[in-house]
Amino acid sequence: MLRLHQREGAGRPLRVRWALEEAGASYEYEVVSREEAGPRGHDRHPLGRVPVLETDEGFLFESAALCLHVADLHPDAKLISPPGTQERAEVYQWAFFAMTELEPAVTRGYVARRDGDPEEIQKTEARLTKVAAVAAAALEGHDYLVRDRFTIADVVLGGVLESARRFDLMPEPAVLHDYLGRLDARPAKQRAYGS
Repeated sequence: MLRLHQREGAGRPLRVRWALEEAGASYEYEVVSREEAGPRGHDRHPLGRVPVLETDEGFLFESAALCLHVADLHPDAKLISPPGTQERAEVYQWAFFAMTELEPAVTRGYVARRDGDPEEIQKTEARLTKVAAVAAAALEGHDYLVRDRFTIADVVLGGVLESARRFDLMPEPAVLHDYLGRLDARPAKQRAYGS
């Protein structure tokens, strides 16, 4: 049995829930309070954060890792290619790109706007534009990131773009807006995000 622990309003757990929905997984969903999901709040995560995926064998954390694990647990959903293939390496590439390049750019942009520092806003927007251009180039003429087939990489990158949209930081390229529109139309995403 799988149980996803998340905090209300947190974006990262929703991408894991989206992965579970795409996989057709049987799972339970538990929303924890902000107080419970704090640094001293629970022992499911070493830093007290969410998301956490509880399995029969223990607790797992880090949203992109959880998404990849869900894809591995449900091979019939075809969210990830077989180990050792170029296609699987491309899924890893885009999932990690989303987490190490795009998400930090979105987060820094959000913090800069919140703090109102014009110089930092300009700097972070330039970085977000540069990073977004890489994803936009990969999607030019394609529906999805890897071989024009929906994969778990689209869940991870799409989840980051969803956060960018929520923070009013959605990058400019029209190809990214079109891509997010295709992802929005997926019933599993609608179920996960409650739309």
